Amino acid sequence: MGALSPWHIILVAIVALLLFGPNKLPELGRGFGKMFREFKDATNGNGGNSSTDDQPTIVRKEINPEVSNSESNK
Repeated sequence: MGALSPWHIILVAIVALLLFGPNKLPELGRGFGKMFREFKDATNGNGGNSSTDDQPTIVRKEINPEVSNSESNK
């Protein structure tokens, strides 16, 4: 099986136009675009969140062994 030729794409577009009508096609296109965007975000690890402000920040205490040892020797 080869790649889709321009004739195949035109045929699919005509069949979609006949099945769904010209008024429903833009809505279906938006739905598919949203679906693919959410899928891409989920696979990238964003989980659907476009901003990181919603996620809590993790505060870590830095441990420096040299400072800890010199303070305990005093």
